[in-house]
Amino acid sequence: MLTIATWNINSVRSRLPLLLSWLRVKAPDIVLLQETKAMNDQFPREAIEDLGYNISIYGQKSYNGVAILSKFPIEDVTIGIPGFEDEQARYLEAVVKDVRVASVYVPNGMEVGSDKYAYKLDFLRYLYAHTHTLLTYDEAFILGGDFNIAPSDLDVYDPQEWHEKILCSTPEREAFRSLLYLGLTDALRALYPQEKELYTWWDYQRGAWQNNYGLRIDHFLLSPQAADRLKDVSVDKQVRDVEKASDHAPVVCQLEI
Repeated sequence: MLTIATWNINSVRSRLPLLLSWLRVKAPDIVLLQETKAMNDQFPREAIEDLGYNISIYGQKSYNGVAILSKFPIEDVTIGIPGFEDEQARYLEAVVKDVRVASVYVPNGMEVGSDKYAYKLDFLRYLYAHTHTLLTYDEAFILGGDFNIAPSDLDVYDPQEWHEKILCSTPEREAFRSLLYLGLTDALRALYPQEKELYTWWDYQRGAWQNNYGLRIDHFLLSPQAADRLKDVSVDKQVRDVEKASDHAPVVCQLEI
């Protein structure tokens, strides 16, 4: 069994004790991290390597940043979305144990209609084009990360409040669905198509965690070859409840290999 996790860590240095504790207890084979908020030379590599992980990093000072941790060798690394001129560290792809994995941190967009929203939609268009290419490789491919999109009203604690707002606007949801139309499978919805409250993010404001005001914006999208091996997927909500937690919970996926 291959266990893969994706987690917006919201600063790898600030959450390092939490991350290390979680890695010791859960011991996933592969971890896709987002929003590491550290340059490559500032990444706490040694502490993580001591737990048996190889590491590939695409860092950025104070913002963004993605990483792949793996108990197996990391090969064929791609930094950034090919063809997309972007100064922000948001995409990292590699091959691990004959599975191609990618850690993606889709822009938040801030506000519908803003320049940052336009950048988000542009990013998603390039992600779509690159994914289209990857799916021609006829291999198991897993695209995991913080997509900053709640795909449907089922993924939002209050759909009326969030109607056409950032993370839930029609163009964002259409961009997400376009990835599914390529042939990717939303792992969590494949196993739990109608389950409610499978949230992965709770704001730090307004008592969101305490009141379960959550959204599902962190996802695993699987190629047909990976989806055929899917055995389980879950949200590790307990990690959100600890002191100094990230505002995101890890999503953990298990594939039979």
